[in-house]
Amino acid sequence: MALQKYIRLDDRLCSYVREHRSGSVDPVWSDLRAETMRLGPVAEMMIPEEEAALLFFLVGALCVRRAIEIGTFTGASSLAIARGLAEGGRLLCLDRSEEWTRIARVFWERAGVGERIELRLGPALESLEAIEGEPNFDFAFVDADKTGYDAYYEALLPRMRRGGVLLFDNMLREGRVLESDQPDDPDTQAIRNLNDKLREDSRIEGLLLPVADGIYLCRKR
Repeated sequence: MALQKYIRLDDRLCSYVREHRSGSVDPVWSDLRAETMRLGPVAEMMIPEEEAALLFFLVGALCVRRAIEIGTFTGASSLAIARGLAEGGRLLCLDRSEEWTRIARVFWERAGVGERIELRLGPALESLEAIEGEPNFDFAFVDADKTGYDAYYEALLPRMRRGGVLLFDNMLREGRVLESDQPDDPDTQAIRNLNDKLREDSRIEGLLLPVADGIYLCRKR
C-alpha cells in the first residue's frame, strides 16, 4: 500500500498557515482584498494570500525577468508576480475586463509596480498569437476561462524559454476532478483533460500541487 502522508486543513489551520509567512501583514493586499470583496460573489475569483505568496516566492527564486499572466481580474496575482521580478523585469497581463482591471491598476500604482506591468485588453488567445519572436518568457500564470486552458497552454509553450515555468490555477476544481463524467460541467471536464495531458506531455516536467484549489506547476524541457 502506498504511503499517504498529508494533513487535512480546516479554517483554523489555514489561518495559521497564512499567518506564518514573510510579509503576512500587507496593507496593500488587505485593501485590495477589501475592494475586491465589494464586487460580490465574483470576488471568489481572487487568489488567496498563500497562493500569492507562492507566486512571489517562485518569481524571486527563479530571477524572472519576463513574465506573462492570463486572467488578471483585480490584480492580486499580478501584484505578487510584479513584486517578485528581477531588476528591470516586466510582466504582460492579458484580460478582457476594463472594469476589473481598473481596480488592478490602482493597486499596482499604490504598490509601486505599475511601471513593470503592461496590460493588454481583449481575447487572450488572440493577444498571445500576436506575440512574435524568439521564446522569451521565463514565467507564466494562467487563471482564466477553464475551457480555454489547453489552447492557452499550446500558445504559451512555444513562447517560453527552455526551463521556463508555467502555473495553472484551479486544477482541482474543489475536488470535482474526481468525478469521472461531468457533461453539465465543461470547466471541470476541461481541467481533468488538461491534468491528464500534462502528466503525459514529454515537452514539460509537471507537478500537481494541493495549494489553494490546486496548482499545476510545469517546467519546459
